[in-house]
Amino acid sequence: MTPELEQLLAKDAIRDLVLRYCRAVDRRDLRSLRPLYTSDAIDDHGAMFCGAASDYIQWLPGMLESMQVLSHQVLNHLIVVQGDRAEGEVYTIAYHLSKDDKGDDVEIVIGGRYLDKYRCEQGVWKFAHRKIVLDWSQTGPPSSQPGAPVTAGAARGAALPDDPSADFFEFLNHTGRN
Repeated sequence: MTPELEQLLAKDAIRDLVLRYCRAVDRRDLRSLRPLYTSDAIDDHGAMFCGAASDYIQWLPGMLESMQVLSHQVLNHLIVVQGDRAEGEVYTIAYHLSKDDKGDDVEIVIGGRYLDKYRCEQGVWKFAHRKIVLDWSQTGPPSSQPGAPVTAGAARGAALPDDPSADFFEFLNHTGRN
């Protein structure tokens, strides 16, 4: 295999890793989240959480409890690979529909970046260190209208196992789990 092909394959595996992270969080599928990190990985979500990724995964359900909808979108993703290590900067927009202190729905949209360090262990790329950077955010009353005629009858997203993907996919929900 040429070095160029090895680079392309590594970058594709790393992009897949990032997409799997977003899906696992959005679907609240923590079982799929665990194998995405090295055993000594750090996750730095700023003032919300900073520490061992294993502790982050245990902390996450409480954080997500009030979230009705989560949707992480991946944009630009710059990756540099050096052997079995890599670094990446991932631009992201994350949508959250939650409750405010009064119990009213609130929409939180965050634009930012993940600063990632990756490590390949036994041929599998994983997060070794993940740091969140906030570039902008918007908070306010919900602008989405799930009852609008254009969305009438559409399947609604949810946490697994209640999400429509749970019964739809034969392979995807079981890929990447240990």
